[in-house]
Amino acid sequence: MAKTAFLGLGVMGFPMAGHLAAAGHQVTVFNRSPAKAEAWVGRHGGASAATPREAAQGADLVMCCVGNDDDLRQVCLGPDGAFAGMAQGAVFVDHTTVSAKVTEELAQAAAEAGIGYVDAPVSGGQAGAENGQLSIMCGGTVADFDRAAPVIDAYAKICRRMGDVGAGQMTKMCNQIAIAGLVQALSESLAFAQKAGLDVADVVEVISQGAAGSWQMVNRHATMHRGEFEHGFAVDWMRKDLAICLQAGDQLGAALPVTALVDQFYKDVQAMGGGRWDTSSLIARLTR
Repeated sequence: MAKTAFLGLGVMGFPMAGHLAAAGHQVTVFNRSPAKAEAWVGRHGGASAATPREAAQGADLVMCCVGNDDDLRQVCLGPDGAFAGMAQGAVFVDHTTVSAKVTEELAQAAAEAGIGYVDAPVSGGQAGAENGQLSIMCGGTVADFDRAAPVIDAYAKICRRMGDVGAGQMTKMCNQIAIAGLVQALSESLAFAQKAGLDVADVVEVISQGAAGSWQMVNRHATMHRGEFEHGFAVDWMRKDLAICLQAGDQLGAALPVTALVDQFYKDVQAMGGGRWDTSSLIARLTR
């Protein structure tokens, strides 16, 4: 069993850290809101720390799941950052979806400190985190990945090395690009069925068995039809991710016209007051 730290106890990090504890790993947690860290310890045991540096001291692996590039820099760098507390040879595992730029920057800082670095963004949403069924795409050296993967398995359905540092974030961009177009298409399909006077449940039962079927269709069609958008991953965060995708697309010369369009549709949802609605709320543009 590994000695670990987990930084960031949001809707994803809180259950992910819980799975580490349930698997028998020694876990110290840090959260910017100390009350959340205390609540986690009350539920799962382990310990909490006042700073990322204190949480990381003595840890074999330090996992992190925060909000964005700036949040990640804050927990990694500086006198109270995790890197300052990690011993040489320890491995930092970043589960945050961030830009390629900050991943390169922090991986370099880690290397200079003798620390391993694995970028390991996740897919599966809040339900995947709670059920320990996340898809985790990793970038890093083979040695660092091989050390991290058996511990990551506590909350993973699949955990795969995609290449060197940065490859995990690039793979996550592929994931978000695919989801954006899929959710918009599903929204249009369901809205069309409603306007045509069809029974939405019957439509989905039939078309989900063919080529149109998807996880989103099976798991979100009913709540989308009812206008319920409380499933965790918020529109605000999706727009942050899509901005990363579009920037990388420009740098790579990869055309992302559908992604750019759906990003603007999510902007419309934000203007409707839906910034904290989940990503399936694209249908609200078409039905409200």
